[in-house]
Amino acid sequence: MSTTDRLVIATRGSQLALWQAHHVKGRIEAVQPGITVELEIIKTSGDKILDVPLAKVGGKGLFVKEIEQALVDRTADLAVHSMKDVPAELAPGLVLAAVSTREVPWDALCAREPTTLDELPKGAKIGTSSMRRQAQVLARRPDLQIALLRGNVPTRLKKLDDGEFDAIILAAAGLHRLGLASRITQELPLELSIPAVAQGVLAIEIRDGDDRVRDIVRRAIHDEPTYQKMLAERAFLAAMGGSCQTPLAAHAIQVPEGIKLVGMCGMPDGTRILHAQRTGPLADAAALGNALAADLMGQGAGEILAATKL
Repeated sequence: MSTTDRLVIATRGSQLALWQAHHVKGRIEAVQPGITVELEIIKTSGDKILDVPLAKVGGKGLFVKEIEQALVDRTADLAVHSMKDVPAELAPGLVLAAVSTREVPWDALCAREPTTLDELPKGAKIGTSSMRRQAQVLARRPDLQIALLRGNVPTRLKKLDDGEFDAIILAAAGLHRLGLASRITQELPLELSIPAVAQGVLAIEIRDGDDRVRDIVRRAIHDEPTYQKMLAERAFLAAMGGSCQTPLAAHAIQVPEGIKLVGMCGMPDGTRILHAQRTGPLADAAALGNALAADLMGQGAGEILAATKL
């Protein structure tokens, strides 16, 4: 599809996905004067199936499968994803060409009135579609009721406003990008909720060997320090055999020694949560992720993985 003066971006059609695609479009146009960048909007399986948890129908990969197919079919030249939705293994023939700097990485509590997780009334009903968020919230507040919440960001906020939930938990990054940060009543700190792997980062996926597109997107948006942290987080996820079925989390922070990587594996009901952390040089990012996974497996994460396997 690519010509010398035209690129096509494959994207989902949600408000947030379109913001992300237009953001990348603008960055490409800024570094490549005269280029025409078009969007191809694709409705994914994840967008169509809204009444069941993703873990039961194929996980977060449902948000990228049809978009990857557009790259394989050459109807698009690049895809823009929320990195946290990208499976540990990409489709054959495709590669990640670039990642953005990370937006605010934390989970965000949204309620109709100012409150925090600890201040919510006993038995409050919390909406989320994330097993990871559910496990960490219940570990802190086992009295809360967790209910399935699917749909795009505006849809989820409307369900909160309509009184279907007492509070909901979303990624702070999406709210910030859509100009909805005022809806956040608490950004959950690391000790309360470790974010999803790569939460807050945009990923650009292309066909392997498409050097022209790779060079353009790397000039437009790539951030190498963020990429190294993603390597650590995604290595952890891959080593754990990560899926939506098991509450898993990892978050890398830059420290003077290089990277500090914190990780979590837990039971969905919050009754057992394992934590570990590793620190090492930036150059050893992937090894750090593997070592963190080994630490959690040594604590008994294998039992949790087995117990939560569908």
